[in-house]
Amino acid sequence: MAPRSTPRQGNLFAGGADPGPGAAAGAPQLPLLEAQLRQWQRRLLDYQRPCFEAVARGAALATGQIDLFSAAVTGPADTVQRLNPLALAAQHLQFWRWPEPQSEGAALYFVLDRPPHLDGHLLLYVGETMQADRRWKGEHDCKTYLAAYGEALQQVGLGSQLSIRFWNDAPAATRPRRALEQALIRHWLPPFNKETRGRWATPFTAGLD
Repeated sequence: MAPRSTPRQGNLFAGGADPGPGAAAGAPQLPLLEAQLRQWQRRLLDYQRPCFEAVARGAALATGQIDLFSAAVTGPADTVQRLNPLALAAQHLQFWRWPEPQSEGAALYFVLDRPPHLDGHLLLYVGETMQADRRWKGEHDCKTYLAAYGEALQQVGLGSQLSIRFWNDAPAATRPRRALEQALIRHWLPPFNKETRGRWATPFTAGLD
């Protein structure tokens, strides 16, 4: 997905986050507490777990198994119901440093965490790109979120198992690919996408309970 002329997303977990409604100017940041971070993760898990379970029970299809012609006829919703992010190969977030690209061309991609202290996965971000081998290489708002997220976990002694997964059967044309991306975002509500940051407002910044 080509960079868009939208404001950079705020940092959810660090002092640079946008203050919440009613936050007083210059108000000190609340200390980051383990219980608060665990609660935030649990809320996300409770919402997304039924989505993972539903797609696992249905026609959960991996790369190369979804009939794109059928998907084009029935629309993005049909693909959303069948596309299981956990059926895709997990890659390290630094995959782009490898000598040979693991994914190329048009793709949808999913950034997930499998925290050792939780009993399920968290889908943190959904994106689309024309160049799967290059999109993650440069500047990316999600990287800022992930850096802050990782720092927050480290501060309270919690672990993470982050991965990125590509679905390379995404439509080559930009408009249907972005339509599918938006449908997936609406379905999963990943917290690091700008479309959903209001839904998952973190309690770790000043002005928010």
